[in-house]
Amino acid sequence: MDHEAYRLVGQPQPGGVLVVSDHASNRVPDDIDLGIAPELLGEHIAIDIGVEAIGTIMAQQAGFAAFQGQVSRLVCDFNRDRDSAGVVPASSDGHTIPGNALSREEREARLTRFFDPYHAALADLLAEMKPALVVSLHSFTPALATCDKPRPWQVGVLYNRDDRAARIAISMLEVEGLTVGDQEPYSGVLLNATMNRHCEPVGLPYVGIELRQDIAGREKFQPGLADMLVRMAKTCVQRLGSA
Repeated sequence: MDHEAYRLVGQPQPGGVLVVSDHASNRVPDDIDLGIAPELLGEHIAIDIGVEAIGTIMAQQAGFAAFQGQVSRLVCDFNRDRDSAGVVPASSDGHTIPGNALSREEREARLTRFFDPYHAALADLLAEMKPALVVSLHSFTPALATCDKPRPWQVGVLYNRDDRAARIAISMLEVEGLTVGDQEPYSGVLLNATMNRHCEPVGLPYVGIELRQDIAGREKFQPGLADMLVRMAKTCVQRLGSA
């Protein structure tokens, strides 16, 4: 199920857990020039640092699989509505992206190449797998350059209308000794496009998890974070099943 826009890790099982990471990669295809300094591809504007490794570790557990985006969010941001300006961002956290100054036809070609196959494949996978829970896995920088309010959490939890799994996850992650809560300065009500598209309309339980990048990006912490999230997901499935 590999494609230039996505990859599937692990063996999906009916009634299992699917970990979805829209921003797992900072890859820019050779035929696309974003016109930015190469070092920016290692920063949060290009990738959710650490989530590819953590999702891959989680997918080694029986009943877990990971669906991961395979191009940088600067090429195509899968966690946006198709008609939103941010799906092919002209700027990000104060940085202009000159290569994304596209004509209408060029923009449509970019979306047809990456956005549409990504979401079609995810929809097909969810229909086939019928997971008990979707974990939308992201990471965040402790502070945005364009926002002077630091984010106080080690782990942020995102959701929109359906907060069933989120409430279980918040309480469980607090027991793990983490500083955890509803994410700031934005929430899943604003930035929840993938889950809004695939989970909310059909009542599929999900929880959005954002890990702080200075923790998620350190290799020595990644196995422990993956294990913690596996425990969280299993607890959510168990409690939702008994509700």
